[in-house]
Amino acid sequence: MNRRNDVLLVDGYNIIGAWPELERLKEHDLEDARDKLLDMLADYQGFTGMQVYVVFDAHQVPGLGSTFKQHKLTVVYTKEKETADECIERLCNELIARRRNLYVATSDLVEQHVAFGKGALRLSARELLIDIGQNRKAIEQSIREEKPQKRNSVDQNISLDVWSKLERLRRGEK
Repeated sequence: MNRRNDVLLVDGYNIIGAWPELERLKEHDLEDARDKLLDMLADYQGFTGMQVYVVFDAHQVPGLGSTFKQHKLTVVYTKEKETADECIERLCNELIARRRNLYVATSDLVEQHVAFGKGALRLSARELLIDIGQNRKAIEQSIREEKPQKRNSVDQNISLDVWSKLERLRRGEK
């Protein structure tokens, strides 16, 4: 399936809380859990070609919010008094008009229904984790298939004249 023009909106903290590996990491260091999520989603974006937005709640933190690129992902920290759900709804309204498939990854059932009502496709945290795992296996498989099977690749890169001279040197001839 070609997803090159598709967009994925991810409710960052919801996904961290839903994936066991990230939930355990969050118990020790929330920043490490965020970084691990962003690394996983960057690989996913690179493999699928989807444009990925990761939205983190900052509604209890004073400020204007921020949007920046990290690993070519668009990372959004919400504005003061704006939840991740509200930000995702706003982004759905902005992005759905561009005539591309829009997915929202969250396990928040209310948010799934709201996103679906705006024309987005729902993706649960579990479904996204499975998809990321399948993509990782496909990447590993393609890497295994691309490894050269030839023992000596120099033979292909030198002329017959140079190869003959090297062979004579190897044999101790002049």
